[in-house]
Amino acid sequence: MGRLPLRRGLIRLRYDVVIRDGLLVDGTGGPPTPGDLAIVGDRIVTAGGSLAATEAAVEIDAQGLIVAPGFIDTHAHDDRALLEQRTAPKVSQGVTTVVTGNCGISLAPLVLEADPPPPLDVVGARSDYRFKSFAQYLDAVDAAEPQVNAAFLVGHSTLRVRHVRALDEPATPDEIDAMKDAVREALEAGAVGLSTGLFYAPASASPPDEVLQLLGLLAGTGAVYTTHMRDEGDRVMDSLEETLGVAREADVPVVISHHKVVGRSNFGRSEETLRVIDDARGRQDVGLDAYPYTASSTVLRPAMVAQSTRVLVTWSTPHPEAAGRDLKDLADGWGVTPEAAADRLQPGGAIYWSMDEADVRRVLAFEGTMIGSDGLPHDAHPHPRLWGTFPRVLGRYSRELGLFSIEEAVRRMTSLPAERFRLAGRGTLSPGAFADVCIFDPTTVIDRATFEDPQVPAAGIAYVFVNGTLVWERGAATGASPGRALRRRRTGTLPD
Repeated sequence: MGRLPLRRGLIRLRYDVVIRDGLLVDGTGGPPTPGDLAIVGDRIVTAGGSLAATEAAVEIDAQGLIVAPGFIDTHAHDDRALLEQRTAPKVSQGVTTVVTGNCGISLAPLVLEADPPPPLDVVGARSDYRFKSFAQYLDAVDAAEPQVNAAFLVGHSTLRVRHVRALDEPATPDEIDAMKDAVREALEAGAVGLSTGLFYAPASASPPDEVLQLLGLLAGTGAVYTTHMRDEGDRVMDSLEETLGVAREADVPVVISHHKVVGRSNFGRSEETLRVIDDARGRQDVGLDAYPYTASSTVLRPAMVAQSTRVLVTWSTPHPEAAGRDLKDLADGWGVTPEAAADRLQPGGAIYWSMDEADVRRVLAFEGTMIGSDGLPHDAHPHPRLWGTFPRVLGRYSRELGLFSIEEAVRRMTSLPAERFRLAGRGTLSPGAFADVCIFDPTTVIDRATFEDPQVPAAGIAYVFVNGTLVWERGAATGASPGRALRRRRTGTLPD
């Protein structure tokens, strides 16, 4: 019996999701193209062209909107937030994947019987440090069913707190061997790399050789070294040379975290640092990330008060009522110096105004710069970067200031970090890629979180999909939690 003739005009293919008539910005930096995008399960099956003769369970009219890959936050501290499904600040701004464990701080592998020393307290309390192995923590993230995907760094400071008896001294050979065993376990469990926070007390006594010995385990694995450098102020160049030197000697890729120069005496020095970074890129694999603000945020340190023009308290254990108040006002009320007030508020956190806008723009405009929020989700009064980083880049620095095109801004947030952290199948709109998608209005997208009111969702983010599931729709979370723990393969990529 012969085959029946195919009557194409009557066939209506069915997809799970069709996004119609959008302007596709695919993440590669190429020009936008009008067209439709279709999703089946957790994958993109077609991107571009017309799907007018098709139907889908969910259909979205994206006319006048940009359809882009979901954004990747390269510098996050969501280690605990993932376990508690507290990632609305991320999906509300189009972020679908976070890289956690930055600045030397990871929740695992560490079990504490006392309060964590700063800055480990920015991501968790004593009870949150309960994971004996990195694999145990990753399994807990999967079991928690987070809203977003997450890739994980193992933190050097966390390892020191676990294995080093005297944190104000270099680790002994035996202690280094114990930390190496922990790094090896983390890499085997799927960690994408190692982070350091040499600026902070738990790691500031670590000599370069201690870091180098741990980095030796990363060589050839595809894992990445990220670092909050030892100094971002007067000795920023020394710290930069140290960072580049240990990464070069270990032969591992390095990412300079939240690159900046701080303190009025250092305003303008980004010209110098970026020149060195650009030169190094010709000899080794170097990346960096930044956030679009002139104020930083971390634990409350009296030593940082003097180099800042303003300090805003974000949290304080002995004085919770101080959250959201200026340190100077508190000091005046107590009749003490700001440094003395900072001592009285310990342990606590703060926002520090200590950067120049020209440096911020110069770092953001640098070709290799990725975007990382460095948001602290557990602060009582957080820095607005937690809710506003990515829309601020799109709205202020791309649309309003013209620092780069919208397609270049999207590239910095998608394919560039996906390549850097080897997040296979993420970061582009292409058939077969995971369906992490952000749909936004290029004419209205902007951050609305402020230093006075920091927990306000951005404007212009219309729809966000994670692994093919809608998680954000017109200003509200849908309640879906399709995120995953992304584990690095031994070959240096992550699993399908």
